[in-house]
Amino acid sequence: MATIHFRAEETTVRKALLAVLFAICPVLANIPAVSADTRSDPVGNYIVVLDDDQNAQTVASAHAQAHAASVGHVFSHALTGYAARMTRSQAAAVAADDRVRWVQPDGVAKISIQTFPTGINRVDAETSPTARVNGVDEPMNVDVAVLDTGVDLDHPDLNVYVAGARNCSDGTSADDGNGHGTHVAGTVAARDNLQGVIGVAPGARIWPVRVLNNRGFGFFSQIICGIDYVTANADQIEIANMSLGGFGTDDGACGTVNGDAMHQAICSSVAAGVTYVVAAGNARDDAANHIPAAYDEVITVSALADFNGFPGGSGRRTCRADVDDTIANFSNFGADIDLIAPGTCILSTWRVGRYTTISGTSMASPHVAGGAALYKVTNPAASPAQVKSALQNAGTLNWTWPADDPDGAQEPLLNVATL
Repeated sequence: MATIHFRAEETTVRKALLAVLFAICPVLANIPAVSADTRSDPVGNYIVVLDDDQNAQTVASAHAQAHAASVGHVFSHALTGYAARMTRSQAAAVAADDRVRWVQPDGVAKISIQTFPTGINRVDAETSPTARVNGVDEPMNVDVAVLDTGVDLDHPDLNVYVAGARNCSDGTSADDGNGHGTHVAGTVAARDNLQGVIGVAPGARIWPVRVLNNRGFGFFSQIICGIDYVTANADQIEIANMSLGGFGTDDGACGTVNGDAMHQAICSSVAAGVTYVVAAGNARDDAANHIPAAYDEVITVSALADFNGFPGGSGRRTCRADVDDTIANFSNFGADIDLIAPGTCILSTWRVGRYTTISGTSMASPHVAGGAALYKVTNPAASPAQVKSALQNAGTLNWTWPADDPDGAQEPLLNVATL
């Protein structure tokens, strides 16, 4: 059984870009029964996907009693199902239930990070009529969920909606013990309060949804728990940022063909009106090979190497070796990329009230999430597809497109000057 690793795209100034190994876990539609000997029938973590017309809690409780499954998260909004700890033979027995669509091994998630934000200047956030960057600190009427390592709940530069915090990982709090999620939140929405940094949508309400632990790891079930929570609050949350990625593909059927529960959950959440913005990945590979970047229902963002916040390629390298104003040398590419945004040497908020500079497609994605938030402020009824189209139409090709760009297509660079 393969282990699936997820990562939130990240690299510190002092560390090299982390490599990621991912594999797709098989769906356990018909698992053969094996010996009860614990050496041949080990206990593992599983995700059980039920028929949509089932009551997830009722079925989960029945399975816990009948098959001794140790039930964890129960999903009832973005996905009908539950997560459980059980043996392989117990999972096979559960899979045989007519109410069950499929059972799959749970996956593991891990962060992979890569950073005035020069990015704010590069996307012209300071000229946005909605952002109104004028040194007046006021909340913006839009809500953005950050599915990540949590968010520093009392960072002075963030408008964190603490009552909306959700912890789907270990521990008891959605507070950020890593820093990555707080960095993402700052790029989206750091306050215009004349201190620290400023985000693309200053003062937007941040919903911290902790799906990765302090080391940046988490199970698929924890990520689905976060998506499920966002979907349950889709009447309040307009945007969700997910800087997560792993090897996988889009089956064109919301995960129902290849048994991808996370894809089905995201499709349901998008149908509920939430716009998802995701990182393309840092493997210098076709994004079609990575999920959720490959999903058609999300906005997938690659990273621009930008060192001075201006076009023209005249920026001097700062925190990393790269070519100014071109696609970052670590960024994924391909037909699934919807937008490109600054992703190198981005300064933003960090855990325990601090600030730091890091790089990655994880840093590019929240620029676009902030842009989506700006658009939703003035277009509250816009669907996720309309948000994507509006951002692409507002984008610019004013960046240096290299002749050796592997995908042969120049994506629009996020620009929020008119939003």
